[in-house]
Amino acid sequence: MAYFSKSLGKPERNYCVTRKELLAIVKSIEHFHHYLYGRKFLLRTDHASLRWLLNFKEPKGQIARWIQRLQEYDFEIQHRKGTSHGNADALSRRPCTESCKHCTNAEKKFGMEIDISVKVLTTTSVDPWSSCEIQKAQLEDPNIKPILEKKLYSADRPSWQEIAPESPATKRYWALWDSLHLKDGVLYRRWESDNGSSCRWQLVLPKSRIPEVLRETHDSASGGHFGVMKTLNKTRERFYWDRLRTDVENWCRECHACGARKGPKTRTKGRLQRYNVGAPFERMALDILGPFPVTTKGNRYVLVLMDYFTKWPEAILIPDQEASTVAEELVRSWISCYGVPMILHSDQGTNFNSALFTELCKLLGILKTRTTALHPESDGMVERFNRTILNNLSLFVSRNQADWDTHLPLFLLAYRSAEHEVIGLTPAEMLFGRTLRLLCDILFGRPSETPSSPIEYMKNLEARLESVHAFARERIKLTSERMKTRYDSRATDHHFKEGDLVWMYNPKRRRGLSPKL
Repeated sequence: MAYFSKSLGKPERNYCVTRKELLAIVKSIEHFHHYLYGRKFLLRTDHASLRWLLNFKEPKGQIARWIQRLQEYDFEIQHRKGTSHGNADALSRRPCTESCKHCTNAEKKFGMEIDISVKVLTTTSVDPWSSCEIQKAQLEDPNIKPILEKKLYSADRPSWQEIAPESPATKRYWALWDSLHLKDGVLYRRWESDNGSSCRWQLVLPKSRIPEVLRETHDSASGGHFGVMKTLNKTRERFYWDRLRTDVENWCRECHACGARKGPKTRTKGRLQRYNVGAPFERMALDILGPFPVTTKGNRYVLVLMDYFTKWPEAILIPDQEASTVAEELVRSWISCYGVPMILHSDQGTNFNSALFTELCKLLGILKTRTTALHPESDGMVERFNRTILNNLSLFVSRNQADWDTHLPLFLLAYRSAEHEVIGLTPAEMLFGRTLRLLCDILFGRPSETPSSPIEYMKNLEARLESVHAFARERIKLTSERMKTRYDSRATDHHFKEGDLVWMYNPKRRRGLSPKL
């Protein structure tokens, strides 16, 4: 349950009653945009004229603009008499301090609403799946049902003659018979990584559940609207179904929000200068992202820090970008947790080149480097991460953009738990030697690992980190060589044919809002 109010300006006080009521609808719907957008809802009003709001013939001026704005939402207008509209008019009516016959009659006639639920920060919710529901869905899938029934009633692999009449998808499941196992009557696949270093249990997902999973691993706040490879790896860690890669590729490439925000990838010319690192927190990059609209907590900028080796990011909310603020947050939020880096790389911002920041680096023994003037590609890793932040926040912020800082923590969770294309591992694995537990693990379930003693765990963790870091160093070397070859090559032009569907970039921005979102 929530309420919204707004005082009228001098011109608005001269509006007629109908225009004032319409203004109230427009402002309240914009205020509750994050609850209402993408959902059908009922709008009750005691002003009967507004029932024909969307049926105006040839509206002009302000009314036309308001109607056009409201057409983004799916709602139905219902008229209710003023005597029955007390829940909305309570703040403008004198309350009845004692029970009387009028209150009693109103309660008997119109009832009381007591079942009220509120969803915060997201307009979608997923209920956890039980084993019975998953098994039922698998049995309803014509491709999985023959395999699951054989597993339930017999441990022996069926012959080809028994499986020959089934669909090609069922035959592909049959080919994986030895890696398919039952857990609580649910079919799972035992999957080993390419190098054999890890093993995971993948839920064999029925076709009816695929859109729900892809919405969670790609479209949701913890999914992050990342590209094909990050979404594919995050999905493959937990689920398996026939043609999984194709479905993930189609889902990501057909995502309207990603296409509208990210646009095409461009190729550049020039010679790439490489700088490879071989240990965690050896070389750090930092940058200031903003300004954004000032939030209720007073935040306007983001101090972005990222490790060149582990790709571990931090995004620190700050009210301004003064040198004192940046230096204080660097010590408080990064150095106090991860130690003093050897090299600190930034652009040529005055806050990073100030006497205070220079003295701080001198006291801590940090080598301070900076990018070439007017060439942000010199700090490409953090600049690319900034773009990822903006892409993500723009998909979840409200219309007035005043809540952008509330979405940043979940974005960091999504990024830290997603496989990085350069190192082939997640930043969490590089730093902690393990994967992070995500919201989809809570919702869909995940088999628990066998516990070990503290000493055994420490030895395994040490060996795991050594193996992971050695693998990452090799990947960084190979990736940087491949990147240099690709970067140094000449860019190719795009060729379009008549009739091709294309995205058209619109540079216009609404006044008062951040153009970066």
